[in-house]
Amino acid sequence: MGFLRPHADRIYALLRIMAGLMFMQHGLQKLFGLFGGVPAGAPAFVVYGAGIIEFVGGVLVAIGFLTGPAAFIASGTMAFAFFLGHVIPAKGNLIPIANQGELAALYCFVFLFIAAHGSGIWSVDAARQGTKRA
Repeated sequence: MGFLRPHADRIYALLRIMAGLMFMQHGLQKLFGLFGGVPAGAPAFVVYGAGIIEFVGGVLVAIGFLTGPAAFIASGTMAFAFFLGHVIPAKGNLIPIANQGELAALYCFVFLFIAAHGSGIWSVDAARQGTKRA
């Protein structure tokens, strides 16, 4: 097929930006009680630890600054969240649809891809490197 191939760089930039902004909202929810408030019964390390990673990591990924390290940390955080928050409570069930961990699993792999791919166009990293596609 490949009809979108000429637009791949822009589509990737939109994926990076939107994933970062949506991830950031989870941090805003945990840290500042926005968008429905802090999840009930969440331990402090989840609220503050994950909240800071989600907020700061989401911002960094969205603007494309230090994208690789930020996305890698976000990916690991989501892998940890998947197992701690979904697999263990579901008595070891690894199937995301069954343990309600689809979002954590998807974020984990999207951020792993972003960490491997880098900032791309429309990013602070590209602007700092002086690429004309920044």
